[in-house]
Amino acid sequence: MGEKAEDGRERRGAEAGGALLFLLFFFGLLFAVGISFLIGRYPVGPGTVLRMLLFRLFGVPGNWNKAELTVVLDIRLPRILAAMLVGSALAISGAAYQGIFKNPMVSPDILGASAGAGIGAAIALLLGFPPALVQISAFAFGILAVFLAYSLSRALGKGEDAVLLLVLCGMVISTLCQSGISFVKYVADPNSTLPEITYWLMGSIAKVSYRDLRTLLPAYGIGLLPLLLLRWRLNVLSLGEEAKALGINTGKIRLITIISSTLLTAATVSVAGIVGFVGLMVPHLVRFIAGPNYRRVLPLSVLAGACFLLLTDDLCRGMLPYEIPLGILSSVIGGPFFVLILFQRRGGNL
Repeated sequence: MGEKAEDGRERRGAEAGGALLFLLFFFGLLFAVGISFLIGRYPVGPGTVLRMLLFRLFGVPGNWNKAELTVVLDIRLPRILAAMLVGSALAISGAAYQGIFKNPMVSPDILGASAGAGIGAAIALLLGFPPALVQISAFAFGILAVFLAYSLSRALGKGEDAVLLLVLCGMVISTLCQSGISFVKYVADPNSTLPEITYWLMGSIAKVSYRDLRTLLPAYGIGLLPLLLLRWRLNVLSLGEEAKALGINTGKIRLITIISSTLLTAATVSVAGIVGFVGLMVPHLVRFIAGPNYRRVLPLSVLAGACFLLLTDDLCRGMLPYEIPLGILSSVIGGPFFVLILFQRRGGNL
């Protein structure tokens, strides 16, 4: 009885600690949102921003000029929402991939989703498609790339549940897609189409609109919900063969996780371009703070990813007189972080 009581106290303490961490991450995100509304070339006071948001949400009237209203509600608000959606989607996808592959070096583009979306967008831009069709093409090619990687691994593995083979097939498909992107850039018009393709591949949410958010939200919700519902099973996957002995269908869980994560990654890349390292960095930071339990890691990654990309985008548009593409700055931050992870895994000292 004493041991059961002690276990109960430990479980309640862990749950209370998890709730506290969730609140801290949530209020951190709210603070980042507030800061983001104030950063930009056109200064708008916090009181004015608050009144505008109350006007948008509840119809509360207030005093402001048309330029301020346009800047806050039509430019900064959709950009803030896009940064939160893209960052949270990439972070939880990275955490899920690292869980199913049992490798902290894995990121959301390991199976070719980002590269596939990149070639899809590049082809659409080369053919002069409108922005809506560029997004559709990027999304479709991202899904297709992962489907090809998964099908190839199943064919080579003769139906076996081979994780390493899946990763290798994903690397092959990703390399082929990158080669395709290079070819499209080679044949593109260097005065018009090539700069457009290059800028898109750098990653940016500068031109995101409410229409883009409406196209992103369905895929975001469909991909996010299964990951949150199945997050505790990612802990079971770490048991390997023991999980199968317990009656857990590891192949089915892995497939659902891959589909959900791919859906999130392809949807975000279709709207924001290729933004690297978010899915690699954020889950590491969350595990460092909250521990390895994926019941905490996945929901906290949603909040931390949204906060991280939001602050990164603030730096992109406020650090220099001109705006830096989001993908460039995320890579500048992520590169040294990746080296740090390698040192820690190798037991090195910085």
